Amino acid sequence: MIKAIITDIEGTTSSLSFVKDVLFPYARKHMDDFVHAHAHDHEVRALLDEVASSTHAANDSQIIEQLLRWMREDKKITPLKALQGMIWEQGYKRGDFTGHLYDDAMRNLKQWHAHGKQLYVFSSGSVHAQKLLFKHTEYGDLTSLFSGYFDTTVGSKKEAVSYRKIAQIIETPPQGILFLSDIKEELDAAQQTGMKTMWLVRDGEADNTATTHRLARNFDHFSVE
Repeated sequence: MIKAIITDIEGTTSSLSFVKDVLFPYARKHMDDFVHAHAHDHEVRALLDEVASSTHAANDSQIIEQLLRWMREDKKITPLKALQGMIWEQGYKRGDFTGHLYDDAMRNLKQWHAHGKQLYVFSSGSVHAQKLLFKHTEYGDLTSLFSGYFDTTVGSKKEAVSYRKIAQIIETPPQGILFLSDIKEELDAAQQTGMKTMWLVRDGEADNTATTHRLARNFDHFSVE
């Protein structure tokens, strides 16, 4: 019996285009101004110093260059993700955009929550960014649906150890957890721990003969028991 559901965001609950065409360009556009405006804030400074110590950047201009380079390379690096989340928070508060959520995801998440399933998020975006997206959707604030959020501070999404850690944290045996994602390597890692998996293939084609994962076009196309 499934007691907990862990969901990815990009390509699973939310459109890839929202992240790639709205959030990422917004962060790139505002990174320079944000860093210069908040470089002396304690939390921001700590993140900038973390970038500097790992790359030997000599000043904030070089740190910004490194952050933008990581963004172009789509790196899943924790201080970058944290800074992006801070920039996106400004955008949400200004009303520059709202968090995209598929209608089928919204309806089923609400239904699963109402039926007593514990819901969690595991995304490469920072926990802060995850909460912002679900707080500022066109359907309103949905953060109350979730019992917890996980990001790359718990480990890589493509390594089984990360899913074992999450199972321990939420105190649920892996066999009682369903993981939802659009990325096969993430599903493989979760499955290695004993978790149930569902591969969301919203667009294009997938070879369901070459995988041990169940496939679904959207959240309406499978049931949770």
